[in-house]
Amino acid sequence: MKLALYLPNFRDKVTVSELEDLTSLAEDLDFDSVWTLDRIVVPEASDRGELQYSFGMIPEMPKGLPVSSRGEWLQGMPLIPWLAAKTSKVRIGMSIIDTPFRSPGVLAAEMATIDHLSGGRLNVGVGAGWMPEEFAASSASHIFPKRNKHVRETIEIMQGIWGNDVFEYHGEFADFDRCGFGAKPLQKPGPPIFFSGLKDPRRAATRISKYDLAGWIGIQDSPDDIARWRGEIGRELGEIGSTRSVDDLEISSMLWTVITDQEVDQSPQGKVTNLLVGTAGQITDRLKAYKEAGMTMPMFWPPFQDVPVAKTLDDLKRLKEEILPKVEAA
Repeated sequence: MKLALYLPNFRDKVTVSELEDLTSLAEDLDFDSVWTLDRIVVPEASDRGELQYSFGMIPEMPKGLPVSSRGEWLQGMPLIPWLAAKTSKVRIGMSIIDTPFRSPGVLAAEMATIDHLSGGRLNVGVGAGWMPEEFAASSASHIFPKRNKHVRETIEIMQGIWGNDVFEYHGEFADFDRCGFGAKPLQKPGPPIFFSGLKDPRRAATRISKYDLAGWIGIQDSPDDIARWRGEIGRELGEIGSTRSVDDLEISSMLWTVITDQEVDQSPQGKVTNLLVGTAGQITDRLKAYKEAGMTMPMFWPPFQDVPVAKTLDDLKRLKEEILPKVEAA
């Protein structure tokens, strides 16, 4: 299994120094990748639990975010070139980029430059977003009903700009004649693109197949969830006649992770289950189950609150040095 770190840049209070300590350790421990989180705003309505939809449109979640509207979180996008400068080995990216908040052509060109800054270590995760209030604050309310189409056009534009000296596109969200966008990515034909979709395996499979994407990223998925998504994506790939196999894909999920001294109740409660919260033994068993289910890259996600960075640093060491060897030996 590859190991990925999901930086806690979305917290009521987090410092650049703390993010640097976590990133440095991930690199020292030979993690595969380090990712940031995309969150533009926290509406004040969230503090009252009055968002239009529950967190991530996940039914088990509250209609409020776990970070205050007055919190001092750090934006994920500017951290990507910062990660490029602070690291030399780990791959970097944001899980996931909500494409409706960015101009597709600008995003494509900037990602190409970041690929150069990182020496060809950029991953690009894309998704549609879910919070109407955030769309409004990003001047993108008109895109919300068609946000999945925006993701599709963005992928087409990124791949077109990355793969051609000059490129034109005539769509709903971008309409331009032949232009050059500067340097092409170091990675050919471009940085690997990961699709994040939580509800529709067929849509995920169609996009993975049509655009030759690198993988799929979920959130708080149990081993059974991973097996089901992997199976459904594989089945859909077959039904649409794709030459791709699910075995070719990186299958990942963002998982809240804490190693505890005492055993934790891990009874199934959907997305709010303590999937990777528990003793070293519990987490070892859970990672074995994930591996058996077909997960290739767990994304360790420090909780939003109540777990200091010093504790997460210790947990990451134990995950790599104590727990992963047992998982790999199973």
